[in-house]
Amino acid sequence: MAHAHESNTKRIWLVFGILSLVTIVEVALGMAKPAALHHTNLFGMNILNWIFIILTLFKAYYIVWAFMHMEGETKSLRRSVVWTAVFLILYLAFILLVEGHYVFGVFKNSTIKWNF
Repeated sequence: MAHAHESNTKRIWLVFGILSLVTIVEVALGMAKPAALHHTNLFGMNILNWIFIILTLFKAYYIVWAFMHMEGETKSLRRSVVWTAVFLILYLAFILLVEGHYVFGVFKNSTIKWNF
């Protein structure tokens, strides 16, 4: 029994619409830079930056979900992809913070001048 071919046009436009909407919100916030979000700090960073980070992570997740067809994969494969990426990102952040702290300490507590 042959199955009818379903068009993915609706799905493509839905994904395009969602990603476009998130991008438009990011650009509008970046251009307007509302003082309430820009001058209010949360965990050492202003709320506007947190919004950008969250929206960017949402877009990255949605791109993987839609264009890499992760919604149709098994739960274990999805978890292995996501947890590997999470581990590598956290590891990179740890290395950058430790090394950055060391370099800052070297320049702060020595005779080496900030020449850059």
